[in-house]
Amino acid sequence: MKVAIFSDVQGNLPAFNAAIDRILAWGPELVVMAGDLINRGPSSLACLERFDTLRRSHGWLPVNGNHETWIQQCGREPPRDALAAEMRRFADWTYQQIAPRLDALVDWPDHLCFHAETEASWVHVTHGTLASNRCGISDRVPDADLRGVLPQDVALFVTAHTHRPLERVLDGLPILNVGSVGSPFDGDPRGSFALLRFERGAWRSEIVRFAYDRQQAARDFDDLGFIEQGGPVARILFEEWKRARPLMSGWRSDFEPAVLAGERELSAAVGAFLATLG
Repeated sequence: MKVAIFSDVQGNLPAFNAAIDRILAWGPELVVMAGDLINRGPSSLACLERFDTLRRSHGWLPVNGNHETWIQQCGREPPRDALAAEMRRFADWTYQQIAPRLDALVDWPDHLCFHAETEASWVHVTHGTLASNRCGISDRVPDADLRGVLPQDVALFVTAHTHRPLERVLDGLPILNVGSVGSPFDGDPRGSFALLRFERGAWRSEIVRFAYDRQQAARDFDDLGFIEQGGPVARILFEEWKRARPLMSGWRSDFEPAVLAGERELSAAVGAFLATLG
């Protein structure tokens, strides 16, 4: 059995198209999208429509990510004040973009399980862990923090969310983080996804890194309005994509508190934060 699993496209259509071509050429029997297809990038609607077409034509399966959850919440709940509206403007921009196709997000599960020809071959796929789709697994998470938030009696646990590919084992359970198609955070700008084969009674996994047209992706951030219309925080997200490194945690710890306290204006604070990056 051949299975492809990918995640965290983040509205990056050139990367998604390149991943699709690679996956279709490999010819898997099952393809799972493990969340965060949308948001943080300029082409959420196009990515959603492309995935929905593959879901209908090839049986590709979705799993909810935290960004699917959040964007739909943004559509239901207005921002509490003007500052909150400005800080989440990129997300509300994404919601307006995908609003005509919200039907394509209906009934996405938080978890998905499948198996090969034996009952001992169950695979559990989710965006984070059993605790939350915002609870990612990296090499820094202690084993003790993972006990109790992973399923039992499965042959393989597949996760995403951190934008970093990873393979580790906890108490005999293999864990596979498939990384990110559209916005890796490990310093390698190439996208990633995972290929699984069930051979000789066990799952064999491979992380695939692939190049795509990053010049077109950069133009999309500008040409499609994400930078101009997404508010100041969109500039940080674009810089994360360019550097293939996480930046939001630094923003939130060192600059956002002063903005929330009314001590600094948002756009100026974002500019000052970006200036510290060199």
